[in-house]
Amino acid sequence: MICDKISKMNRRSPMLRGRKLGRGVKVAPYVGPTTRRAPQPSGVMVPTRWLKFIFAIFLLPVCAIATQTFFTVFARATMTQRLWAGQEFWFFSLGAVLWLIAFIGLPRPILLYVFGHELTHALWVWLMGGRVSRFRVGRDGGHVVTNRTNFWIALAPYFFPLYSILAIAIYGLLSIFYNVQPYGRLLYAVIGATWAFHLTFTCWMIPKNQTDLRDHGTFFSLVVIYLLNLTLLSAMLILSSPHITFVSFGADLAKNIGNFAQWMADLTERFVQGAQH
Repeated sequence: MICDKISKMNRRSPMLRGRKLGRGVKVAPYVGPTTRRAPQPSGVMVPTRWLKFIFAIFLLPVCAIATQTFFTVFARATMTQRLWAGQEFWFFSLGAVLWLIAFIGLPRPILLYVFGHELTHALWVWLMGGRVSRFRVGRDGGHVVTNRTNFWIALAPYFFPLYSILAIAIYGLLSIFYNVQPYGRLLYAVIGATWAFHLTFTCWMIPKNQTDLRDHGTFFSLVVIYLLNLTLLSAMLILSSPHITFVSFGADLAKNIGNFAQWMADLTERFVQGAQH
């Protein structure tokens, strides 16, 4: 039987206490279910963190293969297909660099991050069929109270670039009524800045003992965050380059999976032969 955290009625979740975000600001994540669940029958208890830890170990080869594929495709597009010469690449890079300068040299927009963090929790609660009963954001932090919780909801702010998605959605909506093609370069700059916003704040927040990560196991959470961010970055690379398609990227991915499987087979064969001698 798998253990699960059960929140009791009429008792405030410990996640409402908040956590230090830095510079005197606290952020409380979504709050788990406030309804009582039916008691589970007794039996052998297997902590979910153990299962998630084991699952994360099996995800490591997936992360390695995905990383190899991304950098292989990116290097090929940069060197042979002149991705670096395209306007999309330069405007995306310009937006990212400008944000990095602002992040390092200017006061950080904590309130903007807290709002996006809690709104992302809320959006994923709705996506999972849950209900948000309270949403609070302020200079001292914020929280979301909901009747549903899982690791997708908890980790969503760390892999879902809300402001980048919002920029793309606004651009797509405006394109229905206006000719926004001349502003395509501006869109890439905005995506670069908002993606860098997401990446820098994610990297800045992770070492701060986040309850979002600890509740589902830090190792499992970090592996999932890395893999999903890499997946989104790969999708952005495909969409931004006319020479890269999902089919060609998938072919490279399949090739790397085959190479890994062959390497594992050879390693296993050598191990068996060594054990027989």
